[in-house]
Amino acid sequence: MQPAVVTVPIIYTPPVQRQSLTFVGRLVSLAVALAALAVLVIAVKLPPSPTGEGTHTGIGLQRCDFLATTGLPCPTCGMTTSFAWFVRANWVASFYVQPMGFALALATGALFWAALYMTLTGSPLHRLTRQLPMTYVVVAVMAFGIAAWGWKIFIHLHGIDGWH
Repeated sequence: MQPAVVTVPIIYTPPVQRQSLTFVGRLVSLAVALAALAVLVIAVKLPPSPTGEGTHTGIGLQRCDFLATTGLPCPTCGMTTSFAWFVRANWVASFYVQPMGFALALATGALFWAALYMTLTGSPLHRLTRQLPMTYVVVAVMAFGIAAWGWKIFIHLHGIDGWH
């Protein structure tokens, strides 16, 4: 009687070759970089409101109906003001006025540089996002957004939501 033959499964390793974006992929990356840059440039042009909200009226948008109706800031109140402080490198004011606005401004800056890098080098950096456990990322971002809104309500109700 012969002993049983143990076979080891073959481990598949795809050939290693440099992946590169197509011309259309680079154009999309350029469009994303320009869109992110446009947001940051608009923030540079807007003087931050000392009250912590209302900066968006500088680009022709109306005041917040939610705030006017309820007396409480909406989840996005203070975002534009936070961006305006962020681009002026006053990150403490940006975070204080609206923590989620600070996080989004930081993400917008990172997105600009990543998309510009992808445009210039053709390197598909967006593939790295597949490594993230998206369920946890989404839950964490939503939890941070809710906490940021709670912070905004807290500082508004205490009359300390401005930055001078």
